[in-house]
Amino acid sequence: MATDRRRAILEGAARVIARRGVRGLRMDELATEAGVSTALIYYHFKDRASVLRHTLEFISDRADRYTHASDEDGPGGPHDALQELEQSLLLEFQNLPEVRENSIAWGELRASAIFEPELRGDLARATLTWIHDVADLLSCVRPSTPAPALTAAAERLTGLLEGLSTRWLSGALPLDHARRIVKEAVSIEVERLSS
Repeated sequence: MATDRRRAILEGAARVIARRGVRGLRMDELATEAGVSTALIYYHFKDRASVLRHTLEFISDRADRYTHASDEDGPGGPHDALQELEQSLLLEFQNLPEVRENSIAWGELRASAIFEPELRGDLARATLTWIHDVADLLSCVRPSTPAPALTAAAERLTGLLEGLSTRWLSGALPLDHARRIVKEAVSIEVERLSS
């Protein structure tokens, strides 16, 4: 039961952050959103900074689930390492409420780390995990490539995705165009790793 309430608080925090931004996250509004008391929030999380850190972890885990949901080969699933890499990155661009909410909350938390230093370490770790996940996928496409080159390519791809996500979510870039840019970037990086 406690984990269900904790999850409800984190889901509520992601929704509030996506709707009002990090600066708009108030514990009373979060309590209403999550259907719990403010005291219960403080029981599970010692302060607002703790809620933010755990929300970052929650949205990172949630993104990991939906970007790896189709890992198995089968109808519509990836059939080779390159398709798996491309699909994993493209799944960050889905016009689904959960994906949009996650992307908005991630962008808000990243931007807030500029002003809230207590978020920086957690954000750096989450980003590094994502970079390593993409580098691992790249290593399956180009197995003989040295690790530093794979990491550099993964940094470029993940950085590009963050920028494209901001443009897509703000209405400056259509979803289909963002997905085309991702596919082109994957092709360029894979080609670059083979030379």
